[in-house]
Amino acid sequence: MSTPTPIVDFAGTGRYLPERVVTNDDLAELVETNDEWIRTRTGIVTRRLAREDELAAEMAKASATIAMERAGITAQEVDAIIMSTATPDRLLPSTACDLQALIGAKHAMALDVQAACSGWLYALSMAEGYLAAGRAENVLVVSSEKMSAILDWTDRTTCVLFGDGSGSVVLKKSDGKTGILSSYHQSDGTLAELLWRKSGGAKVPLTPDRVSNREHLMLMSGREIFKNAVRSMANACDEALSRAGLTGEDIDLMIPHQANIRIIEATAKYARIPMEKVYVNVDRYGNMSSASIPVALDEALEDGSLKPGMKVLSATFGAGLTWGAMVWQF
Repeated sequence: MSTPTPIVDFAGTGRYLPERVVTNDDLAELVETNDEWIRTRTGIVTRRLAREDELAAEMAKASATIAMERAGITAQEVDAIIMSTATPDRLLPSTACDLQALIGAKHAMALDVQAACSGWLYALSMAEGYLAAGRAENVLVVSSEKMSAILDWTDRTTCVLFGDGSGSVVLKKSDGKTGILSSYHQSDGTLAELLWRKSGGAKVPLTPDRVSNREHLMLMSGREIFKNAVRSMANACDEALSRAGLTGEDIDLMIPHQANIRIIEATAKYARIPMEKVYVNVDRYGNMSSASIPVALDEALEDGSLKPGMKVLSATFGAGLTWGAMVWQF
């Protein structure tokens, strides 16, 4: 199978990370845990947490502004804003519309995508469709996650895993040489209760008792999530590589969702990609849900890990359950 011709490409990237750094020792003062327990099971050493008054839309503005500047466009030239977030500032309207107002993108359509940790790759594929159909010239794809707002800070199995942050990219039509080569996405709604928020929607509205019982906060079945994540991400890698006409040996750099180091290592092994070719920043930021990949992408470009000419594979997994993978030519 020949390698497909890219239709869309990355014109600019940006990231934002909150100033507050929280260490494992800091968390040990909140819950029964310690630095060794967290490091050995997750690979996480520190994470960034937003201020209580810091909004997902504000973090998105910070990363989007950098991406637009690097792409050489103004907000008024943005045709569409597609935002991935599992932590919207409010349920109505979308956080993408709030971002549109903050940056002054008055000519853009704006919408949120909710696919949890898989959301940014899902959003990229949606943007690819708009550009391929000729309905847009500049699409701003943003992820902004304030996971600290939905964590149960008495649950040591989840609160140690996550961090906050935002990553953005501007997509444009490709010259046919660089850009997205392939993608694969899948979901299984029958496994929703492995990673979910029980209350807070129209089905189970919030009440004082439900809030008191912490039903509005995230719940996760860690062992089952691990097994499903590794299996699903490995399958997604196989599918995306096959669609790109490539194998794991052809990949120069893997930028996976930064869930935890064990999942990253297992997924890379199945994809036949050595860890020296895998970009890892989970140790510094924890799991930023769908912001993990765009933040890592921007970092890799900045520190020189990602260079022109490289073939890149990304894979992700999240609540839904949702998962997917994408192959890029830089």
